[in-house]
Amino acid sequence: MLHVSGAQLRTADDQPVRLRGVGLGGWMNLENFITGYPANEAAMRAAVGQVLGEERAALFFDRLLSSFFTEQDAALLAGLGVNCVRIPVGYRHFESDDRPFEITECGFTHLDRVIDLLGRHGVYSVIDLHALPGSQNQHWHSDNPTHVAAFWQHRHFQDRVVHLWEALADHYRDNPWVAGYNPVNEPGDPSGKVVGPFYDRLVKAVRAADPRHVLFLDGNTYSTDFSIFREVYENTVFVCHDYALAGFAHGGGYPGYTQGRWCDRDELERTFEERSRFQRETGTPLWVGEFGPVYTGDPERDGERYQILRDQLDIYDRHQAGWSLWTYKDVGLQGLVCAGGPYLERFGPFIDKKRRLGADRWGSTMEECAEVLAPLHTLMETEFPTWDPYPWGARYQTDDLIRHILIAQALLPEYAELFRGLDDSELIALADSFALENCRRREPLLELLAANLDGTASP
Repeated sequence: MLHVSGAQLRTADDQPVRLRGVGLGGWMNLENFITGYPANEAAMRAAVGQVLGEERAALFFDRLLSSFFTEQDAALLAGLGVNCVRIPVGYRHFESDDRPFEITECGFTHLDRVIDLLGRHGVYSVIDLHALPGSQNQHWHSDNPTHVAAFWQHRHFQDRVVHLWEALADHYRDNPWVAGYNPVNEPGDPSGKVVGPFYDRLVKAVRAADPRHVLFLDGNTYSTDFSIFREVYENTVFVCHDYALAGFAHGGGYPGYTQGRWCDRDELERTFEERSRFQRETGTPLWVGEFGPVYTGDPERDGERYQILRDQLDIYDRHQAGWSLWTYKDVGLQGLVCAGGPYLERFGPFIDKKRRLGADRWGSTMEECAEVLAPLHTLMETEFPTWDPYPWGARYQTDDLIRHILIAQALLPEYAELFRGLDDSELIALADSFALENCRRREPLLELLAANLDGTASP
């Protein structure tokens, strides 16, 4: 069982371990840019269910869970030198909104399988609750159909998460290949007043169920603000996320300017040092729970993105920081490997339409349909010059409301209709498009990671 000792993670026989690996986004927590659908997961599942019917929709989604990560995926990651996979999960796999506090066992079946696969290859897992009831942040990846993080407004949602984590901790308390628990991905508490006391309560409950596993706790405002912590809990890693400004879809050249800010290696290091200040001041381990650039398909631009990643990994090596790259597998934006086959043949034009409209926050350059949205941005800036909504300000909020909620939700029926008329074998073939043997490998990225992991093997 891993444990925290000062600024390091150590094994039971006191050997230091630096966890370095990938996030398994899009598996037990679906995301629109990862698997190609619009809007949020629950709305998408409902739309597909209306077309296919409940049983046949379950056939597709269950097959996707089985195909997305198998023995071959675990072997590929272990072969790269990865020693940790952060596994995002959505609460709906373990509990339903119409039967709160009733834990369902099917979620454990899927999660157990992948944790065991990874463990057999010597790879640890970090269990990451990525979508909480009520949504813990303002965006799609918490399965939020709105821009309101209701989790922080209702004690009911908080009670359910404490109960769920008691069940998860009890289930995995003796599993040595679980490195630990990441109970709340990227909390977005606008007041900053609820998240700290909630962590106090959650830590106490998890420790009662499982006193040994490490806790991986994200800071507020998407794992960037650690002022909310009122104490340094024992056996805890405080997790920062470290996305590079120039690595976003709307990023400029590297080195170069993005949104009027110069971005180069020195700026990457200054940003990382700022985001990890709390960990360094408290003498706790450094671990970057998410980071990684978005790729464009343009060789020159993507070469710059690889350099961003190379520089970040070098910075983490210099600081002896662990990390989890986002993300392992998708339909082409960030993944180490990318789905192909019948899924992309059928949904490729739809994914192109989403890209043209900027419907996915993570893939948007913020310039799509500029002729339509620019007057709206001008109106908001003119009429409401002091409006500065949480978490990222007026420009992002307007884009989120129009592109990533309104337009994205309007696209849902079109996505679901693409399933109509398919027989069971065709649904299985769609899901199997995400199996590793049907995926395209992003070789420059795989080679970059393998070289880093091989060249810095000592913790």
